[in-house]
Amino acid sequence: MWWLIAAVGLGIPLVITAMPEFGMFAVGAVAGAAAAGLGGGIVAQVIVFVVVSVALLVFVRPLAYRNRQRPEQRSGVDALKGRQAVVLERVDGGAGGRIKLGGEVWSARALESGQVFDPGQHVDVVEIDGATAVVM
Repeated sequence: MWWLIAAVGLGIPLVITAMPEFGMFAVGAVAGAAAAGLGGGIVAQVIVFVVVSVALLVFVRPLAYRNRQRPEQRSGVDALKGRQAVVLERVDGGAGGRIKLGGEVWSARALESGQVFDPGQHVDVVEIDGATAVVM
């Protein structure tokens, strides 16, 4: 019975912190409860708990961390950097112009002052400066 209480107690921080280690110890506690249910003494129960918990930490934890590290997901204006746009009105380094980016019309200026892009050309968004896309 105490092993199951320990498993629940270890499951709570797992849910709150999303740290898989607590789940691995909770599974070890359930294994200790199973050993107790099969008539094992306290020494056997503790050994089962330790072996199962350590095995999960050694083998499953690296897999969990490897799968948890996802590529960075960008949102907002950061997601627009590196995308392609279509020039709607002439874009240059001075007065700028207009582009269609992500289905929306944006004001734009060229990255370098000597660059000029005519309507219909495809450009790459280098950065977003306020409400203006800097393109090349």
